[in-house]
Amino acid sequence: MSMTVYAPASMGNVGVGFDLLGAALAPIDGSLLGDRVSIEAAPSGIHLSLAGAWANKLPTDPQQNIVYQCAQFFLAELGRDDGVAMTLEKNLPVGSGLGSSASSVVAALYALNEHFDRPYDEQALLRLMGEFEGKISGSVHYDNVAPCYLGGMQLMLDTPVSVCEGLPVFTSWYWVVAYPGISLSTAKMRALLPDVYDKSVAIDFGRYLSAFVHASYKQDSELAIAVLKDVLAEPYRASEIPGYEQARSGLAELGMLTTGISGSGPTLFSVTDSLATAEAAQAWLDKNYVEAGIGFSHICQIDTQGTRRVDCE
Repeated sequence: MSMTVYAPASMGNVGVGFDLLGAALAPIDGSLLGDRVSIEAAPSGIHLSLAGAWANKLPTDPQQNIVYQCAQFFLAELGRDDGVAMTLEKNLPVGSGLGSSASSVVAALYALNEHFDRPYDEQALLRLMGEFEGKISGSVHYDNVAPCYLGGMQLMLDTPVSVCEGLPVFTSWYWVVAYPGISLSTAKMRALLPDVYDKSVAIDFGRYLSAFVHASYKQDSELAIAVLKDVLAEPYRASEIPGYEQARSGLAELGMLTTGISGSGPTLFSVTDSLATAEAAQAWLDKNYVEAGIGFSHICQIDTQGTRRVDCE
């Protein structure tokens, strides 16, 4: 029996929470912004097919594809050699700052876990996702994997008991996200950051993140916006993203409450509690930030469902 799994796009960092905060995205028009993976039994071996708008940007050799590697990894962890046939529908551009690799990894491992009758519980599967994501990115960061899998806005804890915990979200907020159409290497963007930060910057980071968490529980949107600031990454990355600084200024003039970099960019996010302002911002971004025919924009809210089967919807 075949099944299809959808894993939503995600914003890592969410500005204020470098490597510690992430949120899943759901376009308000009902469209699905994320990768899909289908799976069914095969007589033997691992078979992978590609589909989707961004499939042509992936390696042509199936063994170089992370979904193929997910299947190898998962079967090795289980100690099994069953045959599986998988299809990756690649709907997120690589190097976009929208958790593209996390979406593929989470969809694949979720599908494999379902296919084999759930040998891993939620926390064990999440740790497996983080472990595999770490293998391909060089270090384990859950800020895309966790919200992509679990939905919502997730705060990374990485304790023996829990990888992360969900934060209350502001349901009145609209998150306008815009991908300009270029790809940026996450490794290159991480390399722009200093090895050592001034003590005052470390204090500001802790203050803003803790205040944002407090505001989320208190549902104080004014406070949350006031502290939704990135003092660790944006000062070093903003100038490396073509058009970002101009977009941030233009969006502020339109009345958007705050703007930041999604993950390591080049996608940006901008927040408002007014749908009319969000629509004006999207139109401005489509004209001034997004390359027609390549980039895209969406008005989103937080996806509270996370990864799920869509073949039975």
